[in-house]
Amino acid sequence: MFIQPQGKLVPNFHEHLKVILLGTGTPRSFYGRAKSAAVVFAGAKTFLVDCGGGVVDQMIKAGVMPQRISDVLFTHHHSDHNSGFFDVFISSWRTHVIADRVFEGRKVPMQVYGPTTTQEIIGKMRESFDFDVNLRVNYNKSTDVGANIEYVQCNEGVVFDSDGIKITAFEVDHKPVYPALAYKFEYNGQAVVISGDTIPVDNMVAYSEGIDLLIHESYNKEWLDALIEKFPEQAVGLSNPAKYHTTTLEAAEIARKAGVKHLVLTHHIPAPMETEEAEEAYMKGVRDIFTGKITMARDLMEFDLS
Repeated sequence: MFIQPQGKLVPNFHEHLKVILLGTGTPRSFYGRAKSAAVVFAGAKTFLVDCGGGVVDQMIKAGVMPQRISDVLFTHHHSDHNSGFFDVFISSWRTHVIADRVFEGRKVPMQVYGPTTTQEIIGKMRESFDFDVNLRVNYNKSTDVGANIEYVQCNEGVVFDSDGIKITAFEVDHKPVYPALAYKFEYNGQAVVISGDTIPVDNMVAYSEGIDLLIHESYNKEWLDALIEKFPEQAVGLSNPAKYHTTTLEAAEIARKAGVKHLVLTHHIPAPMETEEAEEAYMKGVRDIFTGKITMARDLMEFDLS
């Protein structure tokens, strides 16, 4: 049969923490920059942190079939962090048959973690696609259990602790979005923090102390100021990121204070070209503050802590 085969897949078990950044962009659409999402692998578990638009396509490009996802963690509820949830929910639930194998759909409720606004917001999303879900259950015979969502709402504290995997949520500051969270993943003696969107906060330093990998949002103030000067009529929209995001230099200072081993900058504002020259310009001054390993994130980058 002339059916497109599935590409190379990420293994089902990981002895060490591994992260794939599915989207390194922002609400503004840029070529080659999907909206915010990351998958974290630990043991036999696969966690999705945020799910901006296009997330399922990005997962498949990364070799992660959506049927592996039964746990979604939201940092906050801006659209570039949650607008792909419908596709994730349905795609993870539906069995996928291709030329040489079957990917069984999710047969358990979707586990959704997030701040205390999560059930109200994601619950309304879930209600909005009742029509589709009812068809899947009654016509396509998808398991009705998989049509459900179980919520864990917690602004600060351990939200998952099983099979040697520990996930801790902690508050950050992304006002006027409140509450907003970051997550710390610990497994097999290693630790990763994913910042979500935030201004610099003491919590980030405290929870990131000595960790292996800090994935932190950042914007380039110099570049943003130049755009404001060039387009003064857009000053309000362009200057807003400075109110609730972290500059590249501030992210470097957080990494320095926390003594992290590897800093990854993501959620780029404005998004640089994917060239070494552009990325070095975006990081101007960062290496003067933080002397550890630094990476400018690109979509589909993998970080294996083995």
